[in-house]
Amino acid sequence: MEYGQFCPVAKAMDILGERWTLLILRELHMGGSRFNELQRGLPLISPTILTKRLKELAGAELIIRKKIPGQRGNEYFLTQAGKETLPLLQTVGEWGMRWARGDIRDSDLDVELLMLYLQRSIKTDMLPGNQSVIQFRFTDLKKLHSWWLLVKGCNVDICLEDPGQDVDVYFTTDLRTMVGCWMGDESYREAIAEKRLKAVGPSALTRNIQSWLSDSVFAGIPSARTI
Repeated sequence: MEYGQFCPVAKAMDILGERWTLLILRELHMGGSRFNELQRGLPLISPTILTKRLKELAGAELIIRKKIPGQRGNEYFLTQAGKETLPLLQTVGEWGMRWARGDIRDSDLDVELLMLYLQRSIKTDMLPGNQSVIQFRFTDLKKLHSWWLLVKGCNVDICLEDPGQDVDVYFTTDLRTMVGCWMGDESYREAIAEKRLKAVGPSALTRNIQSWLSDSVFAGIPSARTI
C-alpha cells in the first residue's frame, strides 16, 4: 500500500502499514529468525502472507535473509533500520495497554502464544541446578490443556507431552488468569489467594514467581479507563 505523500509518517506507513508487518517485526525483535519460529508466534498468518511480508521487509532493507548453513531454508535478521523499529513497537504496545485492552475477548486468549511468551520469560539463571521442569495445566481448555517447559542450562524448550521428568513447579489455573498474571493485570499472589491459581513447588520458587518468570515488558501500564 502506498499513500502517495511525502510526509515521513506516510512514507513509514508505506512500509509498515500492511497487516501483520508490525507483528512480524515483533517476533523478530523477540528472537525469532526462522520461518517456523515466526509462524509459532503468529499462528493465524498464512504461509503465503508470511512469505510475502518477509519479502517486502527484505526489499525495504529492514531485514536480511540468509541461508541456514548445511540446511534447507533461510533465517531472517534485522538490519539497523529494522532494529530501530523497536521504540516504535514499544510505543504501540504501551498505547495498546492504555487504550486497547479494556475488553479482552475469549477469542483473544491464545494459549500457544502465551506459552511461547512464557518460554521466553524464564530467567534460567534464577532457577537452581542445571535442569528444571515447569508444568502448566489449564482447567478451562479441552485441548492443549497441559504444557511443560523444560529448562536445561540457558535453553528452554516447550513440550506438549509429559517428558517423564520430575516437575519442579506445577501451575494449575484457567487461561485468562494466567494471561492476566503474566501481563501484570493482577498479581500471582492475588490469584492464588482467590484460588484461581494453584502453584505447587518449593516455597523458594512459588513465593516469588517473578524472580524467575518475567512479566510482560508492558506489565504495570494501567488502562486509561481505570485511572
